[in-house]
Amino acid sequence: MKLNAPKNITWWISLILVVLGVLAKLVPIVALFPYAFWLVVIGFILLLLGTMVKGL
Repeated sequence: MKLNAPKNITWWISLILVVLGVLAKLVPIVALFPYAFWLVVIGFILLLLGTMVKGL
């Protein structure tokens, strides 16, 4: 399987999701606190898909 570099926008979106998830866990952001774990998981899955799917 050949891996590709993700597009810039995919990388930035996944980074923002992961940072929001970590911040929501460390600093109790009321709206995001229940979803902090899932934000991090979705961010990493998006980054993984960005490397596996060409053009994402």
